Amino acid sequence: IRRPPRSTPKPSSAASDVYKRQIKKNDRGGFTVPTNRLYPHQWNWDSGFTALGISSLDKSRAWQELVMLINAQWTNGMLPHIIFHENNPNYFPGPDQWQKNAESQTSCHSQPPVLASVMWQMVSRGTEYDKMKAGTLFNSIMAYHRWFFSARDPDKEGCVSIIHPWESGRDNCPDWDIGLNNMKIPKNLEQYFRKDTSYVDKLERPTDDHYDRFMTILKYGRDCNWDNVKMHNEGPFLAIDPGVNFILLRANKDLYKLANYLGYSETINEIRNWIKILEQGCQKMWNKDINAFTSFDKRTNTYCDAITNASFLCFYAGVGSNQQKSYMIDHCNRILNNCNYGMPSLDPMHKCFESKRYWRGPIWSIMNYMIAVGLEDINELSLADKIKNDTIQLVKKNGMAEYFDPITGIGLGGRDFSWTAAIHLELLKDEIDINSKHNFLNNKNVIN
Repeated sequence: IRRPPRSTPKPSSAASDVYKRQIKKNDRGGFTVPTNRLYPHQWNWDSGFTALGISSLDKSRAWQELVMLINAQWTNGMLPHIIFHENNPNYFPGPDQWQKNAESQTSCHSQPPVLASVMWQMVSRGTEYDKMKAGTLFNSIMAYHRWFFSARDPDKEGCVSIIHPWESGRDNCPDWDIGLNNMKIPKNLEQYFRKDTSYVDKLERPTDDHYDRFMTILKYGRDCNWDNVKMHNEGPFLAIDPGVNFILLRANKDLYKLANYLGYSETINEIRNWIKILEQGCQKMWNKDINAFTSFDKRTNTYCDAITNASFLCFYAGVGSNQQKSYMIDHCNRILNNCNYGMPSLDPMHKCFESKRYWRGPIWSIMNYMIAVGLEDINELSLADKIKNDTIQLVKKNGMAEYFDPITGIGLGGRDFSWTAAIHLELLKDEIDINSKHNFLNNKNVIN
């Protein structure tokens, strides 16, 4: 296997300045929080994208971000979606709500597995140092992927499921409405106090009804000690998520490249088999009624009729027949023509579209990044450029917001958001001044 080519950054300090501002606010001594107060802990896929964005500026700090995340890996291989490095009253639900005894200072399910793809990008444009660091984490990523197949596809159907909307990373998107509406909220659901609406306008957050259902699933998981089999077979929620499945498929393809490059030949057949299984299983998400990839609720055996930004990760995963890809390109063009900025998290023509409410309409930089990569892979360069340029302009005009209104472009949710800054750096990586790299871990003016 030949060493992948390295990219050569062009001189400019603008992108590195973005990183400096964000790391000052969100670095917590080896890991970043997504943003202060609203999300004061370490999140799984947030850290993955943050590491990718800062890797062009500070390799050591980027790898440390991933190490801190992987250090929280469970013995069964799962990487949790939140790591509670310290007790912080600004966030709910905390560790005591996740587990009765709170022995593990983490949440108890996972998030979209972007880490293998992030690591491959860091290695493919890196040095021997990056190769060495990837080698130390490779077996942990293998264990993580094994966990997805054993815990989230125990019946070997060829596609993984999620047991909570939070596991998708797209908490309140319409993909989960069928499953959530089918649930019964127990009368003994304990009272709780949301913290998120103390920092962000409630019109930009999930509704209280959604939160009751989120907490119902959490209660069930806590009561059964998060037994993977019980959660899958009997839990109140189970869905096939296009986001998680497409991201996992892409991650396996990138893990395959890593295994070849790092010399882990004994894993090649296992990874190749995962790829084959998922390529076939992803067809389960093809919704013939609307000619698009959509989510599938397993408790009611019903397709969701919503085309979301996760639907377009089919290009990122490299799946779909020529006819299916053609349909998805048509959907992509139609949706982009129905909003001022792309890519909205929900088709603007869908009855549930809300331009400001979290995952029911707004634009997310990380999703745009993956969609654009996938479009470039199939040579749909004009669409990819449109989405990348919109993402760059949204940040330039409205700052490092958590997400953006696709109609007005206004920034929404949390501010000074780590992964928004990271994706901005990634999209502008060719402009990063190679002479402006800093080891921020040793810069006392940066780490507060």
